[in-house]
Amino acid sequence: MMHLAFLFLIIFTDGSSSQKVCSYQDVVEHLNFTADNSVFKMTRPVLDHKRPTVVELDIMLFAILAVIEKTQTFVPFVWVTMKWNNERISWDPAQFCGITQISIPKEMLWKPDIFIYEMTQKDESPQNPYMYVSHDGTVCSEEDMKVVSTCKMDVHKFPFDTQRCTISIGSAVHCDSLPLSSVDEIRVFPFSNSSRATQFSREVIRTQGEWEFLHVTVTSQNFTIDDRQWEYLIYTFTIKRRPLLHVTNFLLPILFFLILDLASFFIEDRRGEKLGFKVTILLSISVLLLILNDILPSMSSKTPLIATYCVVIFALMLLSLLETILVTYFMEKDCVPKEKLRLKENWETKQDTLITEEKRQTCCLMICKASEVNTSVQARESDALLLILKELKELQNNLNLHLICKQDGGQSSLLAARINRAFFIFYITTVSLFLTLIFIAWTT
Repeated sequence: MMHLAFLFLIIFTDGSSSQKVCSYQDVVEHLNFTADNSVFKMTRPVLDHKRPTVVELDIMLFAILAVIEKTQTFVPFVWVTMKWNNERISWDPAQFCGITQISIPKEMLWKPDIFIYEMTQKDESPQNPYMYVSHDGTVCSEEDMKVVSTCKMDVHKFPFDTQRCTISIGSAVHCDSLPLSSVDEIRVFPFSNSSRATQFSREVIRTQGEWEFLHVTVTSQNFTIDDRQWEYLIYTFTIKRRPLLHVTNFLLPILFFLILDLASFFIEDRRGEKLGFKVTILLSISVLLLILNDILPSMSSKTPLIATYCVVIFALMLLSLLETILVTYFMEKDCVPKEKLRLKENWETKQDTLITEEKRQTCCLMICKASEVNTSVQARESDALLLILKELKELQNNLNLHLICKQDGGQSSLLAARINRAFFIFYITTVSLFLTLIFIAWTT
């Protein structure tokens, strides 16, 4: 019995000692990263210099941080994934407890000199310090980047525009083919096609602001400088603006001002309120034009439709103001002779009143000396009645003059009325036609 127990003890001890314990450090020491890793980061990781290094790229859009029309700048936040093969790295996972992948600092290995051609500012977002290395030599590096890039924008249909901004990514030094040689140094290929990249971007995107992400297109192109050819990938992001903010804050107020200007035709032309009302509307449009100047870029291949919209409405209102000044001038021209006639009649009435007053005072002195008390009372009552009569007569003259100018206008007043009527028809027709054409241009 004791022999049997001893046999079992030997078996269990041998079994436990045969279990091997592995660590990532064992793989690192096997690859000789710690002793001297200069061979892994000094040159392109190929055993034959004629063999190219194939780099697979993948870019996913995580957020649209800003789109600045004034400076033609597109600021996305993207995830960039790169994969390539290092021919100097390999190990047998069976010798290291099935370990097939390790993570090491990026400074320990050679990395492709991939950069974005449109980038105008250095990326200041936190960098991922590690990358993965597989047992077959495949190296995977992932980066989160805030890309401040240039983008040629077409603001012709602002704010109903769709922009296409590109991110061109490729090698800076290593070219596709060297002069006088058939050696390819770096070949760049997309890891995902356009539809897959669009699907991934829609799944991971977090914020878009006033823009709506539509799709991304992946293409490959080459360019040659001094007999050296570079291969690069172009990611074209198509985004569409959400126009609700600009419509409610800009387009509709200008349309409301135009409606108010049309309504001002029903205000009396002889009064100064119509002229002042039109000037106020014109100044309000000028303020909105200053706001528009801060939004649109200084240079554009085509005139933005919103600028045409504002300028044409501003010109129509200015023309309406000039028409009001002209009509007012013609109407006042007929009233000037009638005003002079009224002043002449008032002067003659005053002279007659003075003569009558002198005669009355003379009669009162000759006849009413005996009854001084009664005469003084009658004189005061007579003065009050004459004053009331004088005011009523002056009011009647003013009313008659106004009615004459309005109803029995002269030749200038008739001309002013015709001009006002014709310009109103022209104004309505022009505004309707212009708004229809600008709406068609915006929507097509």
